[in-house]
Amino acid sequence: MDLITTLQALNACHGPSGDEREIAETLSRLCAPYVDDCRVDTLGNLIAHKAGRGPKVLFASHMDSVGFIVTHIEETGFLRLGRLGGITPSSVLHTPVRFRSGIKGLVAAEQGLARKALTLDDLYIDIGAADRAEAEGMVALGDTAVFDAPVFAAGAHKIVSPYLDNRISCVALLMAMETITQHENDLYFVFTAQEELGLRGARTAAYGIDPDYAIAVDVTACDDMPGAKHTASAVTGKGAGIKVMDHSVICHPAVVARLEALAAEHGIAAQRDMMRTGGTDAGAMHQVRAGVTTGGISIPCRYIHSPTELADRRDVAAAADLIAAFARAKLEV
Repeated sequence: MDLITTLQALNACHGPSGDEREIAETLSRLCAPYVDDCRVDTLGNLIAHKAGRGPKVLFASHMDSVGFIVTHIEETGFLRLGRLGGITPSSVLHTPVRFRSGIKGLVAAEQGLARKALTLDDLYIDIGAADRAEAEGMVALGDTAVFDAPVFAAGAHKIVSPYLDNRISCVALLMAMETITQHENDLYFVFTAQEELGLRGARTAAYGIDPDYAIAVDVTACDDMPGAKHTASAVTGKGAGIKVMDHSVICHPAVVARLEALAAEHGIAAQRDMMRTGGTDAGAMHQVRAGVTTGGISIPCRYIHSPTELADRRDVAAAADLIAAFARAKLEV
């Protein structure tokens, strides 16, 4: 599976939080050769099942992205917007965006305002409309927009792309599925919906599946940029992150230990993942029903929730290998 080609195919889909139908359809086609069946549940999660007689193991990678939603159309044709997920106004200024229909535009801000002081109310999308009537012929209230930026290689190992959070983890899950041919565990690969709005899809998927183990596969913040404040521990190029904690979860010590043992056994590059802020689907899954034995496998990513994020191919491959190793491991209920 070619990483960049697959990532480009996923990024070509429209898939902001709450509107994941298109990305779910593409992922369903991509994972179909490697699983026994796929289905989409009520909330929009794509659930791919690879049947086994052992414990139920749920791997969750969220497929939704942050984005914008049109809340008002001005007389002059400019669009006022709301945000879907965590977006910092100053980081998206002058970013190209596209709507499901193919209409494109640009995020801009009212004149005369300091960049650092910008709020969402100061932003608008310019789609080139001359007035409200023309704009209403192009978009409607409630339409959603996503970043429209390219995918490209940087240096020997790095990839730059919008929505590495969390399309790159979806690719890692697909890469792992491709290699899992023999297994005893009952495997569920879930591409979750509405993670960016509060881990919503993971909560309902985990409740329905009722797994014995759950692993959230997501990106994690990095500590390797100039001026880093050490609020995270991961470093790009050092391997898969084995999550210990973030703001949403303290991972089960037995899962942390097992992932570290599997990495050592199979020669998989790995590092501990600690984040003071932010969260993943693990935060919802570990609290479902009477509790689920939960951990996380992370891909270090720079510039999360910006229009251009950066990750390392070697970390993606390591994450895929660790997912596959846990899926094949002998697990106790």
